[in-house]
Amino acid sequence: MSGAALGLEIVFVFFLALFLLHRYGDFKKQHRLVIVGTLLAWYLCFLIVFILPLDVSTTIYNRCKHAAANSSPPENSNITGLSAPATPVASQHPCFKPWSYIPDGIMPIFWRVVYWTSQFLTWILLPFMQSYARSGGFSITGKIKTALIENAIYYGTYLLIFGAFLIYVAVNPHLHLEWNQLQTIGIAAANTWGLFLLVLLLGYGLVEIPRSYWNGAKRGYLLMKTYFKAAKLMTEKADAEETLEDVMEEVRKVNESIKYNHPLRKCVDTILKKCPTEYQEKMGRNMDDYEDFDEKRNTYPSEKSLVKLHKQVIYSVQRHRRTQVQWQILLEQAFYLEDVAKNETSATHQFVHTFQSPEPENRFIQYFYNPTVEWYWECLLRPWFHRILAVVLSIFSVIVVWSECTFFSTTPVLSLFAVFIQLAEKTYNYIYIEIACFLSIFFLSICVYSTVFRIRVFNYYYLASHHQTDAYSLLFSGMLFCRLTPPLCLNFLGLTHMDSSISHRNTQPTAYTSIMGSMKVLSFIADGFYIYYPMLVVILCIATYFSLGTRCLNLLGFQQFMGDNDMTSDLVDEGKELIRREKRKRQRQEEGENRRREWKERYGHNREDSTRNRNVHIDPKESDFSDINTNRSASKYTRANNRTERDRIELLQDAEPLDFNAEAFTDDPLESESGRYQPGGRYLSMSRSRIFDDV
Repeated sequence: MSGAALGLEIVFVFFLALFLLHRYGDFKKQHRLVIVGTLLAWYLCFLIVFILPLDVSTTIYNRCKHAAANSSPPENSNITGLSAPATPVASQHPCFKPWSYIPDGIMPIFWRVVYWTSQFLTWILLPFMQSYARSGGFSITGKIKTALIENAIYYGTYLLIFGAFLIYVAVNPHLHLEWNQLQTIGIAAANTWGLFLLVLLLGYGLVEIPRSYWNGAKRGYLLMKTYFKAAKLMTEKADAEETLEDVMEEVRKVNESIKYNHPLRKCVDTILKKCPTEYQEKMGRNMDDYEDFDEKRNTYPSEKSLVKLHKQVIYSVQRHRRTQVQWQILLEQAFYLEDVAKNETSATHQFVHTFQSPEPENRFIQYFYNPTVEWYWECLLRPWFHRILAVVLSIFSVIVVWSECTFFSTTPVLSLFAVFIQLAEKTYNYIYIEIACFLSIFFLSICVYSTVFRIRVFNYYYLASHHQTDAYSLLFSGMLFCRLTPPLCLNFLGLTHMDSSISHRNTQPTAYTSIMGSMKVLSFIADGFYIYYPMLVVILCIATYFSLGTRCLNLLGFQQFMGDNDMTSDLVDEGKELIRREKRKRQRQEEGENRRREWKERYGHNREDSTRNRNVHIDPKESDFSDINTNRSASKYTRANNRTERDRIELLQDAEPLDFNAEAFTDDPLESESGRYQPGGRYLSMSRSRIFDDV
């Protein structure tokens, strides 16, 4: 069992990272390098969080073993007649190996590989892949060139700072830094940047996560917030559609101007492949490639302008697809919350859905999660579960805030995390130590990582679920995780006094702390910034509790959900009307489908029977005579019919297709055209001349 725990956690964390990436990314459409880079970044960060408790328990066992070896009496004490010293505390509790013990020498190598790989990803590879993914180049060489140019300033700044520091060290005769000290300075600089951002995200998550679960028990609150999101999302959806139309118009102009034998035609074809299918078909029908291009008469776009257009197409199509999917998800959520509000007063204790789920549910789930169980869970148990969970998380948040403000105190020990770990260390209860460490660092990670998943920087960074996150946002999240995880783990070790620079004890450090090096090289960071800056989390928690950030964004014009605001009330009313309109539209669609199904079941069999009876009662002589005439006419007019058929096919290929878009349906039946009813729900004229109007 020495290495089994490490192996199991390595495999489990890999599948956890793969599951989350599958939820936010799209394995089929996004580039493989983007998927691999993001998966590796997420996997390494999650792995550090899960493996660190094993490092703590192994370190405590090594300390116990070292203390027992140093306190053992010498062999010649009985010969000299000296009495043996008093039995120390360590000998009262034998040092048995924990079930998750990791042999010596494995953890330092493991942490070194994981840490430096994550740092290489966050500072060098992922920024380059971001620029590569957003580039509109048409070749790998062009994309690499664009990525290098965009990151030249980014990399040049780091090289300039590092070069100036090396020159200062070389000129100053009092400073003699070795390679290990330079390595420690680089680690300290990266951790300082990460700790600065870590406290900001932690202060928001410590308050917002318990409050979100507490508000989750309020049905009216969730429904109003969903209406608010619907109004904002409809505005974003309309803007995305308008942007896509403008970009597609530019693509149409370029497609018509650049002919088949133009040198840049391959670039135009690459752009067309990124467009939606309906636009591709429309542009393909209107294209006329029988004219050769003439450089002297016409002005053609340059390759640089096509690269820019390609980039705009990728961005606009991704944004349009994301808003469409989010709108459908938000509609389902709003309909479900309205069903919960209606079923709360149900006397039958049976949960009734307004709309059936489009996807068939599993029989196992239908059997155990029947309408009665669903009613008790949604209307009675779930609100109380959210309240209890919110109270538990609030207690954890208070413990974290108190420990962040007092972890520097060693006599007496005021950090509650350090108190819990030291009590377990006295009894060498390794199971309790690992559980306490895991719950503590897991809660800290949830507060930080959930904020990364929630924040949105306009339309440049946004993690959207249901496979709607673009490549740039995925890579940016990987960068943030790699920069936040090392200072998060160091902060946790400081809270538990497992870091010797905090506890000021001459004990064996953890393997994770050993690869970070001694911070005594930069005493003003080790004794100042690392200790006093985390106290800022108190101010950030207070600001988050009173929603100061939300109020500031609201004043700047970014509408945020606030219960005591007129703008919020207007958006809630607008969202309610939008949801009501979509609900009526879906109800009409379901009623139409039910009527067509009933009509088919009622009259479909009668029509088949009558048709079969007519075929049976046909006179055999008439049938033979019609077959003879048909064969004669077919043999006589074969060439003429083939020519007519070819002409008809050409006309139909050039004709504009009929519009069967469901969004263009009118609610008023009087506005529909008279004529034959189509399956799509639109009445079209019986006249055939409309088909050939554009020919």
